[in-house]
Amino acid sequence: MKPYAEACERNRAPILAVLRVAFADAASVLEIGSGTGQHAAYFGAELPHLTWQASELQENHAGILAWLAAAQRPNGLPPLELDVNRTDWPQRRYDAVFTCNTLHIVAWSAVERMFAGIARALPVNGVLAVYGPINYDGRYTSASNAQFDAWLKARDPASGIRDFANVDALARPYGFALERDVAMPANNRTLVWRRLSENAA
Repeated sequence: MKPYAEACERNRAPILAVLRVAFADAASVLEIGSGTGQHAAYFGAELPHLTWQASELQENHAGILAWLAAAQRPNGLPPLELDVNRTDWPQRRYDAVFTCNTLHIVAWSAVERMFAGIARALPVNGVLAVYGPINYDGRYTSASNAQFDAWLKARDPASGIRDFANVDALARPYGFALERDVAMPANNRTLVWRRLSENAA
């Protein structure tokens, strides 16, 4: 039985609309934190010009493989083992990186390591798309996001909804410039950066 996340079904079409534009010129994508595998299967089918590389912790690979097998798309690759806290990321580079609902789940130190890994994975002109809840100027964009953040912190004090300014400050030293900030359903955003240079943080 394939794992299932209802949120993946709800958000996939709005995310796809953004990725069609952001990844129009890309040929390969690394997805960080593929979760159940639903997005990898769906986006691989809807964006056939892309080679979609899923990645996750090893214990989640069986579910991702089940979704990819059901999709039967040759451009959906078996998942790689990837822990954002480690430095042994895939050695190859990709045209784009996508991650969904990850920044608020992990500790800030893991977000910092994630951006360092993304910088190793993306060349100049590479595109990064990040989906999830975001704060602005230290403020929640909705009451539901404030409640969600309280739930996150009760579960893990190191987690929580991140502020846009802090995330953008992580990206800029690696040569990333924000291209789009798109409002999404359920008080989420999709942020799209393009790498303009290979400056090292």
